[in-house]
Amino acid sequence: MDQTEARLRALMLAGLAGDAAAHRALLGELGRLLRRYYARRLGFGTPEAEDLVQETLIAVHTRRATYDPQQPFTAWAYAIARYKMIDHLRRMKSRPSSPLEEADDLFTDGGAEDLVVKRDLDTVLAEVSARTSALIRDVKVEGLSTREAAEKHGLSETAVKVAVHRGLKALTAKFGGARENG
Repeated sequence: MDQTEARLRALMLAGLAGDAAAHRALLGELGRLLRRYYARRLGFGTPEAEDLVQETLIAVHTRRATYDPQQPFTAWAYAIARYKMIDHLRRMKSRPSSPLEEADDLFTDGGAEDLVVKRDLDTVLAEVSARTSALIRDVKVEGLSTREAAEKHGLSETAVKVAVHRGLKALTAKFGGARENG
């Protein structure tokens, strides 16, 4: 575990346990990281950067109860910062000159975005049965062939195809899918 992650996570957990000083320290340290993150994207000295820092710190504070202690803190905080930046860019109708996905600029752990994607995938796949979820994960995420997934789960290839198709159809109905023109 990276030192920044360990330190911030420890402060977050102490803050959640009622340690107000730890919570203040967390917000202070996170504020310094966020200032650098937003300044690199919006330019040093821009008032919007400081506004975004404050919005993000308020979001971390008000949503702290949603933090899952089993997950890395930096991934959770990075997701909030990233969404605040996206909201800002939408309001300004501008395009960033550097990729928003560069978590390394905010935290030293470059895998933060992967953790956010994994969490989101887990949330979506929780909407179908465990078997269907496992089959979708094996075939569509891990890249197993239908035959390999069938052997792994003791099913026929047809059963795997049907389960994956129905599962994806159910998820598309629930979460919506990309609509094609024409």
